[in-house]
Amino acid sequence: MRVRRTLPPSAAPLSLRDLWSGFKGFLAGETYLKSLEEGIKEYFGVRHVFLVSSGKAALYLILRSLKSLRPVRSEVLIPAYTCFSVPSAIVRAGLKVTLCDIDASSLDFDQKLLGEGVTNRTLCVVPNHLFGIPSRMDDIVELCRERNVFVLEDAAQAMGGRHGGRLLGTIGDVGFFSLGRGKSVTCGSGGIIVTNSEVIGRAIDREYSRLAFPRTKDDVVEYMKAVMMSLFIRPQLYWIPAALPFLKLGRTFFDSGFTAMRLSPMQAGLCIDWRRRLESAMSVRKKQAAMFCRRLKGQEPVGGVSSLPYLRLPFLVESRDRKRKICAASNRKGLGITQMYPFPINDVPQIAHRFAGAAFPVARFVAERLVTIPLHEWVSDKDRDEMVRLLLPAGSGHDRETAGSFDVVRAADGFVGKERA
Repeated sequence: MRVRRTLPPSAAPLSLRDLWSGFKGFLAGETYLKSLEEGIKEYFGVRHVFLVSSGKAALYLILRSLKSLRPVRSEVLIPAYTCFSVPSAIVRAGLKVTLCDIDASSLDFDQKLLGEGVTNRTLCVVPNHLFGIPSRMDDIVELCRERNVFVLEDAAQAMGGRHGGRLLGTIGDVGFFSLGRGKSVTCGSGGIIVTNSEVIGRAIDREYSRLAFPRTKDDVVEYMKAVMMSLFIRPQLYWIPAALPFLKLGRTFFDSGFTAMRLSPMQAGLCIDWRRRLESAMSVRKKQAAMFCRRLKGQEPVGGVSSLPYLRLPFLVESRDRKRKICAASNRKGLGITQMYPFPINDVPQIAHRFAGAAFPVARFVAERLVTIPLHEWVSDKDRDEMVRLLLPAGSGHDRETAGSFDVVRAADGFVGKERA
């Protein structure tokens, strides 16, 4: 175990004030929950808000509700590269995961393939706004309206982001956010469902009414985890949890056995100052992303817009080997650069048999070559210098041992990555 300053890949710090509000939540009953609900309704301009135990619990609850409205439909179409929690929730809801390949420049659906993927068995399409990069919602909504398919926005990583002036999560029929560790705002774990549809709102309320609150002892455990997180998320101490393999930090899992519950008053207390924290975090991340993009001349992040409030800044690098070297060097230096999801959804072992013979080449390409850079408030000038040297050292241009910049195109005989001149 090496003692060193270590950056977390993403961070949404809890202050002493937040922790005190969480403690008061034990005594506040549902007062903090109602306050949080009303604040979210006002900020997002929505009629219905439901607070649950996690982002995947939110997705599960929505899917169960949509299924009750369209019982003859059983398929959920998602991008072939996304968080493994998404197919976990689909399987937990008793529905079938279907996949569409992606556009490597945005991580959104390949729009040319999306129309082929939507059938008369499709219950909903789930655009994912990965890392805060907006999906092409206008095109997706138009296609789904024509085919009587729900649009369910996965805005877990995009709370506060906008597309065409509209807040992500509110453009489709229903959306959800995550309050998990490393998101824009956190209370340790939690999820938010938002919708303006009266029909969907009533269907969700029927499912929501069956959910229990956490037991007091479980709530106490969650509070202690939040206290520990607020301490050890700091770079001076993050090396401790990062060095403990049983914590499995930074790893993503398929787990369809998760528990879906309501958010507790304690957790609502931890989020009582959520709006200020969200705006502050987005401001910091925009500035950090702009500074990185200025330094990484000639190399654009995925999404191509440095002014986005990225949750993390994603780049495609030259090869699997280059990605491995960057991540290994980052681990040695404690820089917080991560590989994200290690393979596409069709390779998730628990559901891979469902996609035997299917190919999603762009999703595989992205899984092999994507790295993400931390953008939170603890990233210093020195940290940026170190990360820039790893990705694009000064004076080396397109040094094959250190960095690369790519255009990605779809060719007739498959997917090709082409180095820029």
